Amino acid sequence: MHISEGVLSAPVLGGGAALTFAGLAIGLRKMDYEKLPEVAVLSSVFFIASLIHVPIGPSAAHLILNGICGALLGWMAFPAIFVGLTLQAILFEFGGLTSLGVNTFNMAFPAVVMGYFCRHFLKSPSVPVRVVSEFITGAGAILMSGLLVAACLVLALGESMDSAAKLVILAHIPIMIIEGLITVFVIEFILKVQPEMLPGTFNASR
Repeated sequence: MHISEGVLSAPVLGGGAALTFAGLAIGLRKMDYEKLPEVAVLSSVFFIASLIHVPIGPSAAHLILNGICGALLGWMAFPAIFVGLTLQAILFEFGGLTSLGVNTFNMAFPAVVMGYFCRHFLKSPSVPVRVVSEFITGAGAILMSGLLVAACLVLALGESMDSAAKLVILAHIPIMIIEGLITVFVIEFILKVQPEMLPGTFNASR
């Protein structure tokens, strides 16, 4: 879902940069020393997962795993995703430095929203409730990111929201399913071996 340089207008780029700056400020404020290794690992996972991408007009389809980042990190997903996107822009020219703010917000904000949604339902001892919420977290984060990308394209290019959303969302339907399943597997595994990584959750191994 990287938006390339030269596509968006200055107001959209400025708005995205401002929102990302705010998200980074909150994420860094909530970060403590003990969480740094976890943030670094998830930033690396995000970086690697989105290396393989398929161009779709001014954007691209690829794994993001932002739902997992949000569930594990909350607001700290902002700095984790920002670092990954910065390295991708510098090393591989995915997206770009001018669109870094927009791209970060488009991927990190859905991570935060769906992460808190997931954490609420992870308190349930019911396996079906947890599994459904985990799947929605992974797939929903991609859906929200796709809608944000479509909104940016509409604001910058004047395309109809209908056509922009269809192009981005339809291309990412397989990604939504895959990420939903990956999120279920990863979070259920974490709940069994190290549930303290997800604050306030039910220990699935009991």
